[in-house]
Amino acid sequence: MATQLQLAPAPLRTRVRRNRLRVLLFLAPGLVGFAVFLVYPLVMTVWLSFTNSNMISQAQFVGLRNYRYLLDGDPLIRHAIRNTAWLVVIMVPAQVLFALGVAMVTARLKAGASVFRTLFYLPALAPPVAATVAFVCMFNPNSGPVNRILGLLGIHGPLWFNSPDWSKPALTLLALWGSGTMMVIFLAALLEVPAELYEAAELDGAGPWHRFRYVTLPTISPVVLFATVTGVIAGLQYFTQAMVASQVANGNIQPAPGYPDGSTLTFPQQLYIAGFNQFHAGYACALAVVLFVVAMAFTVVLLRRASGFDIEESPR
Repeated sequence: MATQLQLAPAPLRTRVRRNRLRVLLFLAPGLVGFAVFLVYPLVMTVWLSFTNSNMISQAQFVGLRNYRYLLDGDPLIRHAIRNTAWLVVIMVPAQVLFALGVAMVTARLKAGASVFRTLFYLPALAPPVAATVAFVCMFNPNSGPVNRILGLLGIHGPLWFNSPDWSKPALTLLALWGSGTMMVIFLAALLEVPAELYEAAELDGAGPWHRFRYVTLPTISPVVLFATVTGVIAGLQYFTQAMVASQVANGNIQPAPGYPDGSTLTFPQQLYIAGFNQFHAGYACALAVVLFVVAMAFTVVLLRRASGFDIEESPR
């Protein structure tokens, strides 16, 4: 009997070990993919940012030279940082507010709601390159319909994508036009707000603004946070629309990053130019590392401020 009691834990440890191996076996494909497609590229990018790699010859360690060039030597990086910051500070909040406003309007429609929701969502289905080309043609100062309509109203239309002062606002209008996906997310959140909360707020005498401030906004705040964080990350990675718009507005089949006068040159474009046009892979990796750190910092700050907002709003 005593011998049986001493041997009892051994099968239990064996089963636990087998269960762990079974779990690792099921997780293995995901872990391998995570290591190959995320960890290894990230580690290699950080390593290459300290080298003079040009993707052809053997890379040599150069210390912080790429980062010093980013701060003091690159003549275009200030334009890229300034334009990217403008897009994050102006375009992202405008896109979030516009999508939220459209979602609130379509959520209250009594007739034709499905039609209007479909119409607002359709631009998001267009490929970014095709949508940008069509948008630049519509805002062409000479032949586009937008300036013609403004002319009929007695308004002298600007040069839009051909003007350094209007190119980024024009890109913002393009972002608003294609914010259908964000609108659908907000719409789904708004439709989930309990109607009893609005009825209780109306009984307490709350007007439309107070119902939005104290009922709608706290209820959909996780969705607003999600839209803001993903919007900021997308703004920091803004590339395709700016590149295509500058090329189409310039009227040249050759890439014209930043046209006009560097007003549409973004940080990812400068990264692309350094890596694939000038073959300075080491410097491009340094730009990628900086972009990653900035995106992480923005995300952490937004999440911490959002958690602080929830604590302040929660009842004690």
